[in-house]
Amino acid sequence: MSVVGRSVDHMFEASVSTSATMSPLSAAEIACFVERLQHVGRDLADAERVDQLSLLESLTGAAAAAQAVLTVDLHESVRERDADLGIPAQRQGAGVAAQIGLARRVSPHRAGTLLGLAHAVVEEMPHTFARMREGLLSEWRATLLVRETACLSRDDRLAVDAELMCDPATTYGWGDKRFVAEAKKIAYRIDPMAATRRARKAEADRRVTCRPAPDTMASVNALLPVTGGVAVHAALDQEAKRLKAAGDERTRGQIMADLLVERVTGRTAAAPADVEVQVVLSDTTLLGVEHEAAHVTGFGPVPAPWARELVGDVLDDEDAAASLRRFWATPDCGSLVAMESTAATFPRAIRRFLDTRDQFCRTPWCGAPLRHADHVRSRSAHGPTSAGNGQGLCEACNYAKSSPRWRAEAVPDDPVGRHTVVTTTPTGHRYRSTAPPVPGHPSRGQPRGSTVERYFVDWVLTS
Repeated sequence: MSVVGRSVDHMFEASVSTSATMSPLSAAEIACFVERLQHVGRDLADAERVDQLSLLESLTGAAAAAQAVLTVDLHESVRERDADLGIPAQRQGAGVAAQIGLARRVSPHRAGTLLGLAHAVVEEMPHTFARMREGLLSEWRATLLVRETACLSRDDRLAVDAELMCDPATTYGWGDKRFVAEAKKIAYRIDPMAATRRARKAEADRRVTCRPAPDTMASVNALLPVTGGVAVHAALDQEAKRLKAAGDERTRGQIMADLLVERVTGRTAAAPADVEVQVVLSDTTLLGVEHEAAHVTGFGPVPAPWARELVGDVLDDEDAAASLRRFWATPDCGSLVAMESTAATFPRAIRRFLDTRDQFCRTPWCGAPLRHADHVRSRSAHGPTSAGNGQGLCEACNYAKSSPRWRAEAVPDDPVGRHTVVTTTPTGHRYRSTAPPVPGHPSRGQPRGSTVERYFVDWVLTS
């Protein structure tokens, strides 16, 4: 047995023998341990480095198991409190996933997955949970196993857990693909009809998504039933082969990508599509005086030359309907000039303003596309319908914020100088969200801005 194996075995033997007398960890003790890990030795033998790497990997699995316990306990505690308050059963525990996401610094969607994972592992998969606590199974591996057994009953999931995870030696040395394949085999053998029903139900989840990719590219993904997905790919591939045989100099992949754009939009891949693509850039970037990155709404930062080229191509295309919309920002810190309305819901102009200012969901660590325009201070609390009292949120975050005991307030005098919202969760934890700077302005609020911009901002603020 290796040194690491002996060290790990000894560590967990000691843990088992003293677990009855050890007091629970406190947040302060965990914080001290995190700080202690900052002092990893540099002058070590290579064998010691490998030992520490292996033990730290075991630590991540054990920490994930501890997080799962805390997650389940938090969820149950909130549900009990909600029940005492008379909240309907279907709404009890609402907002817990959002709290988990803020605490673990992940998106609410990821936090929802972690919440489901915690309940499955702690309550229905004792052997998987034990391997995590021992540091022998990572959170990712546990996620894979939960995913592949999601269609099974509790008893059947227990059976898969026992067969696959009872003995750590069973899965020793397996890669992710084999781990998933073996889990599927067992699940299919135990309840083949459940897997069939799951496959049929999955067709209801078909969708198309678009995500930013490196180098001003976008990844458009279509989740389709297998027959439709294979048919789409085969049609593009067949036409690409025909064009290549006819002398097309593009690669097969380039042809397939261009064909997809042409067949979906009805225009060639090089021509601008008849849909609105919002490019936000400063006047100095547009005129070529500076090279601050521009921002494409729903995508993210793009290089200044690329943005200028895109604007030029659209303006030169006689068939394209291009428009220029101006939002003026304060020159000192890049905060957009405020807008206000007397309406109870955000008018289209202010909604567009919020979309441009916030860019993505304002909840920390979320980053999902904007879906809702939300009052920071609610209308029931006499919050105004204004850009200062508004924020862009995704659907899930807006619903979470509406749960009991959540509070939010706009901070008018934030040191950064840009729109800032402080959200307080039911446990009293506070999280700060500051709108990103608009293109052409620094991130820390130093004075900046062209003469033209300063003039118009002064005019807008004083008129």
